[in-house]
Amino acid sequence: MPSPPAAAPRARPAALPPIPALLLAAVSIQGGAALAKSIFPLLGPPAVTGLRVTFAAVILGLIWRVDLRRVTGHAWRTLLPYGVSLGLMNLSYYLALERIPLGLTVTLEFVGPLAVAVLSSRRASDFAWVALAALGLLLIVPWPGQVSALDPVGIVLALVAGACWGVYIWAGQRVAQVFAGPQGVALGMGIAALTTLPFAAVMGAQHGAWSHLTPAALVTALGVAVLSSALPYSLEMGALRALPARVFGVLMSLEPAVAGLIGMVFLGEHLKVLQWLAIACVIAASVGVTLNAGRRAPPPVDV
Repeated sequence: MPSPPAAAPRARPAALPPIPALLLAAVSIQGGAALAKSIFPLLGPPAVTGLRVTFAAVILGLIWRVDLRRVTGHAWRTLLPYGVSLGLMNLSYYLALERIPLGLTVTLEFVGPLAVAVLSSRRASDFAWVALAALGLLLIVPWPGQVSALDPVGIVLALVAGACWGVYIWAGQRVAQVFAGPQGVALGMGIAALTTLPFAAVMGAQHGAWSHLTPAALVTALGVAVLSSALPYSLEMGALRALPARVFGVLMSLEPAVAGLIGMVFLGEHLKVLQWLAIACVIAASVGVTLNAGRRAPPPVDV
């Protein structure tokens, strides 16, 4: 899952150059997703989601030393839709990932931020990119009478994750107006944990997850949190300080391809030619919209 980008405060320079740092962040995020999928048979997606988001909230809270006493009522009201959408995005993403390959899950999820970018656009040319992304979706979705191994429920869940991602971006822009630094992200992750834990408790119990919650499983869930949140978040923070937002957005658009490769190497998920073409269409659409946004005006800072 993509880690939550945030407005970068002044800090020490990144240890890695920005472009390698972003590429490593993408590999880390998708590697975390692959690791999460590997323990789905043991714990189930809801329990893995709850553990991953809770661990991430604790890690980010400790790193950024969040002081709850200084958060106002208005700030909490701003944070609520941000954190809830983040939690539901992670939950629906992992539920989709259980059913369909990693590369296709990320590709379908990218529809959310792409829709947000286009809806805020005033350029007719952006609708050409929408058509290209739609072509990509049509190449993924199984048609009546077509023989396909793809689970329709998984496709719907991935699109739900994309819709939650769109709400998350909208809410994140509001959070950025209240919190100057990354504390808003840490607090939002805490709300996401509270959102996902009831699903983890109930659906995890139905799956029998808690009887399999061994120390090794906990360590794996912690590894998922580090790979999917803490490590890529830190790398992206450094890259945001050094790269124009347009370049950052273009590089982030490569994540569906990275996910496809990670799924192939670590999960044995071999996609068909048309599915790789679908990924290419969505990546091209995302890059096109990002470049158009860069020519229009500086994009808003994401949180």
